[in-house]
Amino acid sequence: MLVPPPLSLYVHIPWCVQKCPYCDFNSHALKNDIPELDYIDALLEDLDTDLARYQLTDNSRSLHSIFIGGGTPSLISAPEIGRLLAGIQARIPFSDQIEITMEANPGTVEAGRFQAYREAGVNRISIGVQSFQDDKLKRLGRIHGCEEAIRAAGLAQEAGLNSFNLDLMHGLPDQSVADALSDLKQAIALDPPHLSWYQLTIEPNTLFYSKPPTLPDDDDLWDIFEQGHALLAAAGYEQYEISGYSKPGKQCQHNLNYWRFGDYLGIGCGAHGKISFADGTIIRTVKVKHPRGYLNPQKPYLDQETQVADTERPFEFFMNRFRLLEACPKQDYVARTGLPLDSIRTPIEWALGKEYLLDQGDSWQITEQGKLFLNDLLAAFVDEDEEDNN
Repeated sequence: MLVPPPLSLYVHIPWCVQKCPYCDFNSHALKNDIPELDYIDALLEDLDTDLARYQLTDNSRSLHSIFIGGGTPSLISAPEIGRLLAGIQARIPFSDQIEITMEANPGTVEAGRFQAYREAGVNRISIGVQSFQDDKLKRLGRIHGCEEAIRAAGLAQEAGLNSFNLDLMHGLPDQSVADALSDLKQAIALDPPHLSWYQLTIEPNTLFYSKPPTLPDDDDLWDIFEQGHALLAAAGYEQYEISGYSKPGKQCQHNLNYWRFGDYLGIGCGAHGKISFADGTIIRTVKVKHPRGYLNPQKPYLDQETQVADTERPFEFFMNRFRLLEACPKQDYVARTGLPLDSIRTPIEWALGKEYLLDQGDSWQITEQGKLFLNDLLAAFVDEDEEDNN
């Protein structure tokens, strides 16, 4: 039986000062001032529409977390962020321990800004540092420099937040192993409660895709990961998902809910959502992508709505769940998908035979072998009747 999981909210702010050459997110370079008053109004109206459409107006489900992403949300003023959060809380109750994260670019943060966001209701900031080397930042199209990044981390430390995160990339154009580890050591020295440390990938529809830069080879990438992982562990950071490291108890709750196949409403340009219902239905939503269309009062906010079929649920569940390094309770599969354990008996037995998973009685644990062959492991759940699992 499907049990509706914790509910989160994703809010998308689509504007940036300029588009980075590696970015494939739904972001738009600023040409004029941000219509922040109109956009906050639209976000709240979008939320009203979702709450009514999905029968969530009875306050039976509270918000577990909110994540304001982009784009560059720190381009929005603190008073308007405060109005947004107050408007959300007036429409749907907050859990007692709600985590409210907002992404920020070091180049758009001046003194006192984090304090103002905290007073507006934000209790966690995620700072898009990416590198501490000015030449690498310039190559990535970032508008900040090393000193601004260090200063932003210091402001976050002083703001009295529950937590803050530094986003850091490795595998950058012409980056040596020493360069990558130097960036990581600088990040660790700033003592953030959470570090997102991930490898640059070249995505379609980006400038880097049409004009590929020279990236480190596989041997260097492995050395960066192996040595970097050791540095993080020695500094007290625990890896809890593929690119997420945190001090004990400081994991990103929004991300945990996402990877555990939780539910989330998505409001704002191009925002995605996933909602489960007690009758066994699971739907996914996508909002209108471009700001012009989203702010057009004659157009609906909803662009796509699709039901997740029973045959798709095993793959969707494990595609998310195996990103986490924690054990996966077997009951979570039943509760989050509405399907019996017998529905995945064949691929689970195959994965156990390949030593991609360990059966721990009431849970499954992905192994080191499983992490190395994650794509093969996930493919086993695509269509168990047709997949060749031999």
